Amino acid sequence: MSGIAGVDGVPGGWVTVVLRGRAPRWTVRWAVVASAAEVVELTAGCTAVGVDIPLALPVDGTPRACDALCAARLGRARSSVFPAPPREVLLEPTHEAAVRRARELTGRGISIQTYNIRRQILSWDAVHPLPDNVIEVHPELAVRGLAPGTEFASKKTARGAGQRIAALTHWVDPARALADLPEGARLDDCLDALAATWSAARWAAGRADVLGGETGARGRVMRVAV
Repeated sequence: MSGIAGVDGVPGGWVTVVLRGRAPRWTVRWAVVASAAEVVELTAGCTAVGVDIPLALPVDGTPRACDALCAARLGRARSSVFPAPPREVLLEPTHEAAVRRARELTGRGISIQTYNIRRQILSWDAVHPLPDNVIEVHPELAVRGLAPGTEFASKKTARGAGQRIAALTHWVDPARALADLPEGARLDDCLDALAATWSAARWAAGRADVLGGETGARGRVMRVAV
């Protein structure tokens, strides 16, 4: 395997981890880069790249099926899923304007949290064409796939971080994977990126559950691999 990558957003950019070799004793390489284009360049030789961000936007007010399916799977943790808005909403200069535009197009507003990551979403939307090895994933679904019996606490808490590290031991050696984390990324960002590699590897092997599948903006498939 030439490499499996996981990507999660950080303030001002992206944390990327590339795993090479064999589970669980992968060779691990971390990096923090500023743009989606740099992520694509960094991971060009990878078999699969799992990214925790909407990669395909809806073309009208119809919600993405994958968002609803992710939320349903997460149950009480469904708040970690947000409905991806149309591009027109993300291009609005203020949150207030975005709320108005979203209500016009979708019948509902847009949260400030979603609006605040609009640049990250648009950064990937601008990557055209999107490489075939890049797939949208959701780390909260990944850790639950790794440890299905665990009732996960918030990833922002010590308990939640510990639970996620324990879940990831089924996939990576934490002592190796977390030994030298990059500056500019928080622990929860890095754990999300590692979880993203698990879903990416499953997708590359043809074993992933693929949620959604309808065509969105730029002809991209709106789907999430788990």
